[in-house]
Amino acid sequence: MPSRSQAILALIAVAVVAVLAVVIGGADGSGSGDTISAEQRRTTDDDPAATAGSTTTERGATTTTTTTTTRPPFTGWSDPFLVGKPYGDKVDGLITFRGNLTRTYYGKGPVPTAPAVQWRFPASGGLCSPSIDQSGEQIWCGTGWTGQPSVFERGGRTWVVFGAYDRAVHFLDATNGQRLLPDFPTGDIIKGSVTIDADGFPLVYTGSRDNYLRILAIDRDKPVELYKLSAYAVSPTKWNDDWDGSPLVIGDFLLEGGENSQFHVLKLNRAYGPDNKVTVNPQLVFNVPGWDAELLAAVHDDDVSIENSVAVYGNTVYFSNSGGLVQGWDLTPLRTGGAPTRVFRYWTGDDTDASIVIDEQGMLYIGVEYERLNDRSRAVGQIIKLDPSRADPLVWKRDERPYNNAGVWATPALYRDIVIYATDEGKVLGLDRATGEMLWSFMLPRPTWQSPVVVDDVFIMGDCAGILHGYDMRDTRVLPKELWRVDLGGCIESTPAVWKGRIFVGTRAGGVYGIG
Repeated sequence: MPSRSQAILALIAVAVVAVLAVVIGGADGSGSGDTISAEQRRTTDDDPAATAGSTTTERGATTTTTTTTTRPPFTGWSDPFLVGKPYGDKVDGLITFRGNLTRTYYGKGPVPTAPAVQWRFPASGGLCSPSIDQSGEQIWCGTGWTGQPSVFERGGRTWVVFGAYDRAVHFLDATNGQRLLPDFPTGDIIKGSVTIDADGFPLVYTGSRDNYLRILAIDRDKPVELYKLSAYAVSPTKWNDDWDGSPLVIGDFLLEGGENSQFHVLKLNRAYGPDNKVTVNPQLVFNVPGWDAELLAAVHDDDVSIENSVAVYGNTVYFSNSGGLVQGWDLTPLRTGGAPTRVFRYWTGDDTDASIVIDEQGMLYIGVEYERLNDRSRAVGQIIKLDPSRADPLVWKRDERPYNNAGVWATPALYRDIVIYATDEGKVLGLDRATGEMLWSFMLPRPTWQSPVVVDDVFIMGDCAGILHGYDMRDTRVLPKELWRVDLGGCIESTPAVWKGRIFVGTRAGGVYGIG
């Protein structure tokens, strides 16, 4: 029969094993033991460097120790770990179209539960000007595709910066819609979304239909143009001289596609001068046509412009064009003075203007228009998922072409296990990311070119009757229930920006709204 001391030691041993089982089971989310709370898991996921445990001292007291595990540092261009997360940690904000390098970050909550218009810019009238395209001259008003404002914290204020159809970039206070800086005029309308410097330099990057991609400084009493790149600075070019895409800035490099049908890389050489004002000395270090001979032979025209915003995953930048050519270029050589090389090519058959969205595994989600009406676009479909690591990249596809000139202009949104698409027809679809199975769909007044966003389980989508809708997305597998709606008037083509209790969006009726 065991002695009293032996029994006590046995009980202590059992207790220690039990404590360790709980700690181990809780720390990695497997095995038996206590469940980590949502906040604890969020902390562990966001900062994998620290995991708490416990030990027992000789006297039986429990003390807390820390087991440190470090995720290997990422040394490439776009860390896959940051899919769905903010652009970086140097600027607090939604600083480019769809928020980050993979176009998968939609803003920061909370989302208003009973939203109402707090301000309109301008207070009266509209942001309007004439512009000429292939349809001739017409008056353009407000903001359109893509037109998402950048919202960010600077100098104790929340800034809202956007380009509009009045031929100007605007700099507003998010709380009241008042100007923080005077407007910066351009020579023609601005269709795309501006980008704010990701490293904290007081710089704004914007294109315009006036032929130029610009870099603006915002550390003066008015915005100052430090540099502009002409669409005709490279050769050969095709189609026209607009800049619809929202640039990406990674390190000291700027990546941008243009409607001149070329992909461009600038070395920015950012610095501060003796007066402590920001400076740039950009050098065009790489450009390449977004088309090839095979594409031109297939589409039989020169409409091969790059209108989407480039996306980067790992070391590869992806973009598509109006000829339907999806490409991936390895950026690795740039850091040592070399030239990127093409590592992926896929032809969708038709105009592909929606930005490519990339998930955690590097899968590409693409929306395609239906304009050329060719065999390839009928075979591939208008909603597709590609795996660029495969010889046959097509994972799944869906046909959405109820009429000619249909398809997808809106950039899709990833949310948990689904991907959300909106079509020209006004159909909004929730698809299983793995299989492409349609889980639900509903109709809105067409066309729905604005890109869906989801923040804090609220799916926000505008329509062309001028209604901004909020839907409950807590259960991704069922048809979302409408939570609220705000009538803004005028077709909502632009993508909303969500930031800390407010929503910012413009309409084709002429105004940009702060909603809270």
